[in-house]
Amino acid sequence: MSEPDFAHNHVIAERLNLANGSGRIILVTGGFGFIGKHFIRRCLEAGHHIINVDRVNYAADRLVRAEFAKHPNYRVQEQDIAALDHLSECDVIVNFAAESHVDNSISDNTKFCLSNILGVQRLLELVRVKQPADRPRFIHISTDEVYGEALDGPHHETSILRPSNPYSATKAAADMLVMSWARTYHLDCNIVRPTNNYGPHQYPEKLIPKSCARLKRGRPALLHGNGSYVRCWLHVEDTVDAVLTVIEKGAANTIYNAGGVDYLQNIEIVRRLAQIIGVPETKAFGFTEDRLGQDRRYSIDSARLNALGWRPKRSFDKEIESIVEQSEFQRFL
Repeated sequence: MSEPDFAHNHVIAERLNLANGSGRIILVTGGFGFIGKHFIRRCLEAGHHIINVDRVNYAADRLVRAEFAKHPNYRVQEQDIAALDHLSECDVIVNFAAESHVDNSISDNTKFCLSNILGVQRLLELVRVKQPADRPRFIHISTDEVYGEALDGPHHETSILRPSNPYSATKAAADMLVMSWARTYHLDCNIVRPTNNYGPHQYPEKLIPKSCARLKRGRPALLHGNGSYVRCWLHVEDTVDAVLTVIEKGAANTIYNAGGVDYLQNIEIVRRLAQIIGVPETKAFGFTEDRLGQDRRYSIDSARLNALGWRPKRSFDKEIESIVEQSEFQRFL
């Protein structure tokens, strides 16, 4: 399951320059999700036209829905990508849509297979059936979790995929679909694999926003096992920068890792949150049973994306205090 040879003898459309406010049409899937909404806001600010395809599930941000609805260059199509029967005219598709919470995938993986696998297959087919000159570029947002744990050094884009849980397995399956459709049908595709994202206004089921919500309500944060598992953290705006870099400069049919530089144990994260909120460490966290299929550490090499000029700009230590202050679980109620 390593990265295949994408080489084929056909002409790929020139790279899209999104930085010059040229009014591109960008179809975003999952635009009410965490990374998607930050990407949409950036593109609207740059003068592009956005079509947001989102089925508006439990994690949709109601405040950002109202914000985007006021913009003249924005429209929303409330639909599940797995049931999509028409692809609007667009220059590029950025697929953020996914079921993404590992615990949910362990308890019930059906939605993950439908959205993360069949949803991607549906999007690829809608691109394939268009005339070659009308096909948009397809940018698929994956995850570093498709590689599995990294105990002896970072994973590269050519590393074997060893997903450890149903969520990462469905994301790895989607990556395989994208790569095979690109080779077989000569589609213009890229895959971006970022590390753990953090930032303002994230749905409170992931570690940082969930822990903030519990600590602010006088309840301890919950940690799997002994809390020693290491994750690499990347600010959501750095992820947006990575996606835009790939759109503008990325080689056709190439995978790009987007890794942060902040490696932290989960228990270190919660200690920092408790310190900011003012909760004594003795009351800051409790422990739960270890997650099934738990990965001990993630790490990826981003040299390929670095070569295009991308580097993370935000520091966890500098960003986390404002993120805690802005954590508002009420915006999802």
